Amino acid sequence: MITLKHLHTDNAPQAVGPYSQAVKTGNLIFVSGQLPLDPATGEMVKGDVGAQAKQCMHNILAILGSENLTAANLIKTIIYLKDMNDFSRVNEAYASFFDGKYPARVCVEVARLPKDAAMEIEAVAGC
Repeated sequence: MITLKHLHTDNAPQAVGPYSQAVKTGNLIFVSGQLPLDPATGEMVKGDVGAQAKQCMHNILAILGSENLTAANLIKTIIYLKDMNDFSRVNEAYASFFDGKYPARVCVEVARLPKDAAMEIEAVAGC
């Protein structure tokens, strides 16, 4: 039998559908895709895709922080981009959250994202 703990924090945006911000099972945490939403307003952050990537990561880290975890606990991330031409700007913003030891990662271009966001990031972390 799998034991699940559904994680929630007010420091990250509320779910925009029927899903949990994250689910913990054993030593793994599966963080749902995070849009570049400001948790205080629920609105998309202003700025370029770099600012949006940073907001996605801040949201992921807020969820992990509810379990006293940090970016160092990230095992894998998946980045969904509306436009692969944003790849280098997203990489620059994303890399700023790590000390050179990066999680495994996938980055794909998609046709459309919820709320017509330019990007979304999901993550798996270990604890």
